[in-house]
Amino acid sequence: MTRYLVTGAGGMLGHDLLAVLDGRDVTAATRAELDITDAAKVRDVVEGHDVVLNAAAWTDVDGAESDEAGATAVNGTGVATLATACAATGARLLHVSTDYVFAGDATEPYAEDAPTAPLNAYGRSKLAGERAVLRTLPETGYVVRTAWLYGTHGNNFVRTMLRLARERDFVEVVDDQVGQPTWSRDLAERLVALAGAGAPAGVYHGTASGQTSWHGLAEAVFEGAGHDPARVHRTTSAAFVRPAPRPSYSVLGHARWAAAGLAPLRPWPEMLRDMLAATSEGGAR
Repeated sequence: MTRYLVTGAGGMLGHDLLAVLDGRDVTAATRAELDITDAAKVRDVVEGHDVVLNAAAWTDVDGAESDEAGATAVNGTGVATLATACAATGARLLHVSTDYVFAGDATEPYAEDAPTAPLNAYGRSKLAGERAVLRTLPETGYVVRTAWLYGTHGNNFVRTMLRLARERDFVEVVDDQVGQPTWSRDLAERLVALAGAGAPAGVYHGTASGQTSWHGLAEAVFEGAGHDPARVHRTTSAAFVRPAPRPSYSVLGHARWAAAGLAPLRPWPEMLRDMLAATSEGGAR
């Protein structure tokens, strides 16, 4: 029987990974239970597992701008520590990365082997983790890049829009950033499927099919929850200056799923519909 270890089990994606793995032999390690920068503890926890699903990460994009060393300690060095432990025990590692490893200036979807060029400290820290996995585990390491992730747990854009739909007359949302909104439950299902597919190691893109802007996503959230989508007003990124620059184009290509015998993830509107149906916040108040 396959033994799974889920790191970052207390987070949004971690919750969904545990739900998908329900009934299997799983060890759940929250951030409090496993600091992936602690090499000795990582070695002890990884021992005895066949598959490690790494959902542990520094996710504060803006915070990374003022503490790149801290972000890299988790997203780079910590991931390298996990990879080294997996190499020592023979475990497969599925590591979740991000669209932020790209510059975001493309005009067509980024292929899995497209050149990387992070715009910010967070992206650089995540790229360091990717490289560690691919270097240390060339035959058993998987990097799955995702983007615009949301879910029924934790803080995320969709849940924020649901709250603001109840609290405000209108919201302003940028329409000059384009990406692929992805439900964390769908990503969790795909990660588990990839772990059991006997697929070639390397980079995969775990994002929904299709694309939209943040404004388009917000409109869809309002409408799906029974609110008037006209209450979502357009604005630009210039109106929301943040410490870390964001890529304007975060659309990823999915060609490599064919090597795993899996189809690309489903369209983002289908994911959103099912997420709204799965949360008590999905209905109008």
